[in-house]
Amino acid sequence: MTAIKHALQRDIFTPNDERLLSIVNVCKAGKKKRNCFLCATVTTERPVQVNVVKVKKSDKGDFYKRQTAWALRDLAVVDAKDAVKENPEFDLHFDKVYKWVASSTVEKNTFISCIWKLNQRYLRKKIDFINVSSQLLEELPKVAEESVPSGENQSVAGGDEEAVDEYQELNAREEQDIEIMMEGCEYAISNAEAFAEKLSRELQVLDGANIQSIMASEKQVNILMKLLDEALKEVDQIELKLSSYEEMLQSVKEQMDQISESNHLIHLSNTNNVKLLSEIEFLVNHMDLAKGHIKALQEGDLTSSRGIEACTNAADALLQCMNVALRPGHDMLHAVKQQQQRFSDLREQFARRLASHLNSVFVQQFTQTLLQLYNRSYYLSVPGHDQSSTLAQHSVELTLPNHHPFHRDLLRYAKLMEWLKNTDYGKYEGLTKNYMDYLSRLYEREIKDFFEVAKIKMTGTTREGKKFATLPRKESAVKQETESLHGSSGKLTGSTSSLNKLSVQSSGNRRSQSSSLLDMGNMSASDLDVADRTKFDKIFEQVLSELEPLCLAEQDFISKFFKLQQHQSISGTTTNEAEEMDGGTSSRLYSSGVPQTISSEKDMIRQMMTKIFRCTEPELNNLIALGDKIDSFNSLYMLVKMSHHVWTAQNVDPASFLSTTLGNVLVTVKRNFDKCISNQMKQMDEVKISKKSKVGILPFVAEFEEFAALAESIFKNAERRGDLDKAYIKLIRAVFVSVEKVANESQKTPRDVVMMENFHHIFATLSRLKISCLEAEKKEAKQKYTEHLQSYVIYSLGQPLEKLNHFFEGVEARVAQGIREEEVSYQLAFNKQELRKVIKEYPGKEVKKGLDNLYKKVDKHLCEEENLLQVVWHSMQDEFIRQYKHFEGLIARCYPGSGITMEFTIQDILDYCSSIAQSH
Repeated sequence: MTAIKHALQRDIFTPNDERLLSIVNVCKAGKKKRNCFLCATVTTERPVQVNVVKVKKSDKGDFYKRQTAWALRDLAVVDAKDAVKENPEFDLHFDKVYKWVASSTVEKNTFISCIWKLNQRYLRKKIDFINVSSQLLEELPKVAEESVPSGENQSVAGGDEEAVDEYQELNAREEQDIEIMMEGCEYAISNAEAFAEKLSRELQVLDGANIQSIMASEKQVNILMKLLDEALKEVDQIELKLSSYEEMLQSVKEQMDQISESNHLIHLSNTNNVKLLSEIEFLVNHMDLAKGHIKALQEGDLTSSRGIEACTNAADALLQCMNVALRPGHDMLHAVKQQQQRFSDLREQFARRLASHLNSVFVQQFTQTLLQLYNRSYYLSVPGHDQSSTLAQHSVELTLPNHHPFHRDLLRYAKLMEWLKNTDYGKYEGLTKNYMDYLSRLYEREIKDFFEVAKIKMTGTTREGKKFATLPRKESAVKQETESLHGSSGKLTGSTSSLNKLSVQSSGNRRSQSSSLLDMGNMSASDLDVADRTKFDKIFEQVLSELEPLCLAEQDFISKFFKLQQHQSISGTTTNEAEEMDGGTSSRLYSSGVPQTISSEKDMIRQMMTKIFRCTEPELNNLIALGDKIDSFNSLYMLVKMSHHVWTAQNVDPASFLSTTLGNVLVTVKRNFDKCISNQMKQMDEVKISKKSKVGILPFVAEFEEFAALAESIFKNAERRGDLDKAYIKLIRAVFVSVEKVANESQKTPRDVVMMENFHHIFATLSRLKISCLEAEKKEAKQKYTEHLQSYVIYSLGQPLEKLNHFFEGVEARVAQGIREEEVSYQLAFNKQELRKVIKEYPGKEVKKGLDNLYKKVDKHLCEEENLLQVVWHSMQDEFIRQYKHFEGLIARCYPGSGITMEFTIQDILDYCSSIAQSH
């Protein structure tokens, strides 16, 4: 067993840094032939890991191998089967129960005892040992000690791990002493018992010497004790003196305490005085407003720049005094309350004076602008005035008034508006509302007049049915407008003039109002008024170019003047009112309801802009409707222009009023564009062709060419090119379907001619315009043109040599039946004489006459617009020559050596065709 332990330690456990403590030779119950070893091991590294390892001999029998290992902490129960009788069987309960039979009871008991000691030493979780003798769990049986050899393996059996841990090595000093002692005794090594006895005797001698030395020192101990007694007496005397000194100092301590208390009261009084002075200085420095500021707030001039600056500085100083952070208790002082009340009165007084002045400035500016507007309208509408000259002069100026001077004057009050916003939000709110009321009325008049001029320039007409005599005088009208703005409710009650409907008067060379791709009979390239479309495009671009800076300037002014850089809470803006403002109605921005928070500056600015420019979107929609009514092709111009302006506005601010409004109008323009395309397709589907005249190039095919040419010039480098491409696809498919429909219904013109001419025209148009999205349709058009050209040529040419053609059809039929070609001439019906007879019926003169009739027939079918007569005639010539060569080939193969030939040659055919074409 010892050799096996050495082998296992050397070969298996030493390479894994483990030490073998105990081993038992076992086999499974019922399988005694296959022996193995259970080993208890510990690792040499910290922390120590305890394992139970199963080692098995290899099949070849020359070495051992590690088969299974279990951690000792996973062992739950050790069952020895019987605690009284010797029994080699035992069970180990890991994840499952393993039943073993040891080779001897001694090995079993030694192994279980080792497991118990390892459990006690290394594991917190205690293993249950059942049916195990109590003596076995205390120490190793003597049998086990005898069975295990002493020496190097003693630590393996019996759990001598503890002894190993308690052993302490000798240090260098101890080793040196032992060596010196052993050198002094010659037999220290040979006779250990004699050496030990000698050491014992020497130890006894030393103990006796120690006792005698202690007894000899008794006299010195007595002397030491006397000295200690004297020292204690001296200590008692010192304590008595200290007690007397303490009594003397007690009276001094009371006096010093009184002095200290007096000093503390003096220091506390000084501290309080310093703090009081600091509080008074704080209140004086932070709650005292200079007399100059008070005078500026009460009487400052709000019309001059210097006065506005003085009032601004005074208002800021007042705000600082009112917003000073008072310390605890300050608000209970009567002087502080009095000063705060004084500040409140000054604030209320100045806020009221400032709001009244700004309202006056609003009204003054509004009145001046209204006078200019009424002057402008008055001269246009005065009875007996030359309308044409005034209109011609007035229509030149399609511009919106510049509000920059008005904004410049008001921006001087921007800081005061910010002060008012921070101190009295109610008055700030009222000024905001009044400004919106004034400006909405003012912009409504300006924008409506501006759009009226734009409509006049587009149509060349004045206001229809205008009653000039009923117009009020400008002075009374302005007075009425101004008085309505000063009402107690602050609402604008003045009525605004509305535009009458504009009638579109078309001249002799103008297109119809509802122009479309299918206005047949009225539409041609000469009828298109390109100048009118260019004029409309220029006017529409000018309208957008005038509106954009106006809106942007007003939005920038609102942001600066009303100080909307921060998030604000707008009192009284209900959800319904916000929705009405977004819709462009005349609902109020403010009411007396519960305050509702607007998320950001942009929301409030957009709502104010929506109220001020509430008529902009309707007027734009009316102008768009008028342009679409004048000429549906105008929707192309409007789509491109509006898309560009929307794209520009969104780059600046996607959520701004201008971007939102133009985006909404762009939706309307896109709908008109889609409606225009749908109308063209609908009219194509409803087209009717005259039964008495030839078809030629269909009108909607020519109109598609016009539309495509116009669209390509308009949409060059446009942002909405994709919309045009989609429209192209829809239109071209509709054109293809309508061409086939008309070709199927045509009675006078052959179907192939209608298809050939129109698809040739479509292919030429697409090739010229080079529209990339219609490449597939261009190829399809070319294919259809080629197919129907070939079909028409074959159908129209037919069989110009009819009898000869029938004769050779019979020849081909005989060859198909199996008769050799050179034997066909022996057939009675197809001999050489019959062939000569048929050939004589087609002299050159008759052939030329037939070709001349064919040319006239083709000329009647084809139209002059597309100029395909020579192309078709050349194709027919080629087809006739092909038939001629086919006949010659049959004659050569079926009638060899007969010398039979046609009475005309290929050159004759070419001469006939050429002379016929030249004669016509």
